Amino acid sequence: MAQLTFLQRISASERLVSDGATGTNLQRRGLPPGAAAETWVLEKPEEILHLHQDFVAAGADILLTCTFGATKLRLASAGLAEKTGDINRTATELAREAAEPAGVLVAGSIGPTGHMMQPYGTLPLEEAECAFAEQARLLIDSGVDLLVVETQFDIQEATAAIRAVRSVSSLPLVCSFSFDRGTRTMMGVKPAEVGRDIGPLVDVVGINCGRSLEENLKALRELRSAADRPIWFKPNAGLPKLDVTGVPVYDVTPADMGERAQEWIAAGASVVGGCCGTSPEHLARIAEAVRQTRVDHAG
Repeated sequence: MAQLTFLQRISASERLVSDGATGTNLQRRGLPPGAAAETWVLEKPEEILHLHQDFVAAGADILLTCTFGATKLRLASAGLAEKTGDINRTATELAREAAEPAGVLVAGSIGPTGHMMQPYGTLPLEEAECAFAEQARLLIDSGVDLLVVETQFDIQEATAAIRAVRSVSSLPLVCSFSFDRGTRTMMGVKPAEVGRDIGPLVDVVGINCGRSLEENLKALRELRSAADRPIWFKPNAGLPKLDVTGVPVYDVTPADMGERAQEWIAAGASVVGGCCGTSPEHLARIAEAVRQTRVDHAG
């Protein structure tokens, strides 16, 4: 029997578990603070693979590729622009290697360009769209099951990314915003605006990153009231404090995340996971809570 697709599972009201954090977990495993996670895709691919495998073992239904910062525009800041193709292809291959034995889906992660778009900054719209389309095409050709435009803060840039992805692909598309000012993005965008302006353009709309679990839950409820799309929800494990080695440590425990996961589903989330600070241990507790909702629903 063929594996159900992402949208088929969502349409069947299945609650799915996405993975946890990439960057903060790699920092705990030795990635230097401030270094782009994508550098390890080519330098230490075994570490990327092990993290994916740990998330699969914890109960993830979806793995995101280690390509959040892998547009050519953002990789240029790390001196890796000429490696754009290699990084996106290799990152997808690593995620697929971990996902396929367990029947887990692979989502191609596309983050912001790292540049402010005109008129607030210097990045022209056409250049941004070209970079997003190039990355999307690389991820699609490498075999992702869906694409996730994530950690967005600006309606204009998110729309440019969506338009670019749609120009090269008909794969399922998620767009997720970060409300890092509580229930506003750094550009002042509200969850209701995301639901109204972005929801109709994508298959799934959502929230990731942010600050506290309480604030993210408020944003989730506002988004749910405005969006007629399924909701993707990956909050941070709180806010970080630096340990003696300079590595961020997050104060929300795995038990805390697990206790809140059923509340996220009750508030309308179809896909739940975690962003910064969410370890495989955190994700295991989230997955346990989701499994319980499946049992309750079946009963």
